[in-house]
Amino acid sequence: MAKIVECIPNISEGKRLDVVEEIIAEIKKVPGVLLLDYSSNADHNRTVITFIGEPEGVKEAAWKLICKAAEMIDLDQHQGEHPRMGATDVVPFVPVQGVTMEECVELAASLGKRVGEELGIPVYLYEHAATRPERKNLADVRRGQYEGLKETITEPKRTPDFGPSVVGKAGATIIGARPPLVAFNVNLGTTNMEIAKAIAKGIRGSSGGFVNVKALGVDLSEDGMVQVSMNMVNTEATPLYRAFDFIKNEAAHYGVPVVGSEIVGLVPLNSMLSAAEYYLNLKGFSPEQILEKRVYNF
Repeated sequence: MAKIVECIPNISEGKRLDVVEEIIAEIKKVPGVLLLDYSSNADHNRTVITFIGEPEGVKEAAWKLICKAAEMIDLDQHQGEHPRMGATDVVPFVPVQGVTMEECVELAASLGKRVGEELGIPVYLYEHAATRPERKNLADVRRGQYEGLKETITEPKRTPDFGPSVVGKAGATIIGARPPLVAFNVNLGTTNMEIAKAIAKGIRGSSGGFVNVKALGVDLSEDGMVQVSMNMVNTEATPLYRAFDFIKNEAAHYGVPVVGSEIVGLVPLNSMLSAAEYYLNLKGFSPEQILEKRVYNF
């Protein structure tokens, strides 16, 4: 069985698509690595990239991407709605086939060491690769963002795992190992950010909401609306439809409609099937009834 790792870097550029393309081109230079998807958002000023391959190839592709992003993205000039700390903001490794979480932790640490030593970029390890309990949660590591880190990185609690306690224009990079998650956003038909923030607070686990949901309110001013932006860290335990219904009901209390939703990057088939089963009120439905699944297994 081939060993397959998924990597989902998030870079802090979603407006200059020519720059995004140059950075993504670095991934394509690595043999055996397959680019699956990338999605740019101008309001977030962020691009989410997904590629897979054997462990060492994926690690090399991530290295090349980080190098190019550091060259082309200046955090002093960056403005966007999504929290960020670095040009390459976050690099998670996800086990897919024949690979353990421990092996992904080793990939994260190895890459982090190289980025810190050779590029002089501060690196923080998170999730399963975290070296301290308080660094397990991505939001905790990124608190204060790039601007805040410039002021606090010399403090003992902010000492990076690798690299110098100095922040350059490429900021810092957060590298880790984690299970799959789904980036799921719900758009609201209002420009009132307080409503988006209130709903995000109600649904996220850290505020007493769903344990498997991380959420924040985002201003999509160019589109004339606001958004509840979520990371669904376990869609088996907390399905997409449950989060959607919660947001829809909460928005109704404010007299605000839900005007759409989006998935950024890739999503497991079962997550979409469970939503279809729920909203169509299907009885006794089986994934084996999906035509394509039967054809591909032929």
